[in-house]
Amino acid sequence: MSSYTPDTDLWLERSHLDGMVLGAVSYGKCIFFILTIQATIALTHKPRGETKGAEYHWMLLSYVCITFILATISFGGNAKFAEMIWIDLRDAPGGPAAIIDNEVKYWINMMALSCYYIMQWIMQMLLLHRCFMVWHRQNYIVVPMTTVFLAMVAMSILNLAESSGTTSYAFDTQLAYVSLQVGLTVIYTILVSGRLLAVQKRMKAIPGKEQDDIYGTVITMVVASATMYCALEVIFIFSFALYSNVSNLVFLTISHVQGISQLLIIIRVCRGRAVEKERQASYSPTPIAFKHSWDSAGTNPESSNEVPLTPYDNTSAGPTRTSTEKSVVKPASTEET
Repeated sequence: MSSYTPDTDLWLERSHLDGMVLGAVSYGKCIFFILTIQATIALTHKPRGETKGAEYHWMLLSYVCITFILATISFGGNAKFAEMIWIDLRDAPGGPAAIIDNEVKYWINMMALSCYYIMQWIMQMLLLHRCFMVWHRQNYIVVPMTTVFLAMVAMSILNLAESSGTTSYAFDTQLAYVSLQVGLTVIYTILVSGRLLAVQKRMKAIPGKEQDDIYGTVITMVVASATMYCALEVIFIFSFALYSNVSNLVFLTISHVQGISQLLIIIRVCRGRAVEKERQASYSPTPIAFKHSWDSAGTNPESSNEVPLTPYDNTSAGPTRTSTEKSVVKPASTEET
């Protein structure tokens, strides 16, 4: 079989094809596509008694739909380009390796890249929104984070402009764009986690561990989602800077992994809120039954009245009880002792 091996850059072709396969797995096989459906269901489900946060839910639902459409267009464009490499244009001069080297010359590949860029902009905007909300839109947080984001957008547009009509990507611009993207994600993770850790430390002084656990859970989600994405980005940066074909293995998967991380957070938060709302809606005070109730004169009346299990008057500064108020409820059985 070795006599049939073409005299070409096989590693380049293999890495590009394997990267396409990995992108297909991260997009459709029980990951991005399925999580998009789950997030849509979670966002459209309204627990009983919930009336607040409808606008925010619609914003997240729009985010899920737009990113899914962009990811689908990008994946479809890359799939078609893969067909062109190994089927439609396989007899082109230089073979598949030459087509891969000159991939920016084909409009369908540039369309797919543009959709991925826009998808990444939207995902980074969601991160900025969360960061600004956690920091209460402080100017010393909003201004530098927005500046980094705008620089990232400018680098992506510049990369598309410089690559148009050439045979390869603008190396320096592409590297600057990816570096800014990773930097923005890392800064977001540090700012949000640091803020939540500070609040968690103050909350430890309050009795009860439930709030402490909530902050710890949110920090874990933020760090875990950023870790998956940043790990692939760092691999891409080093391999791309070293002109290694390893960059082809992870390039198409990066945006999908970032989208998966955001969808996991959305699903977990929505389901957590739904469970909490259902629990609160179904809660009702349980009466406690005693045999006797005594009035202020020390007599034992024939009957007793039910009263709420709220010994405090909300309109006063402390507990108040009138002499005729019954602190117990109707007995469950008249033969109790």
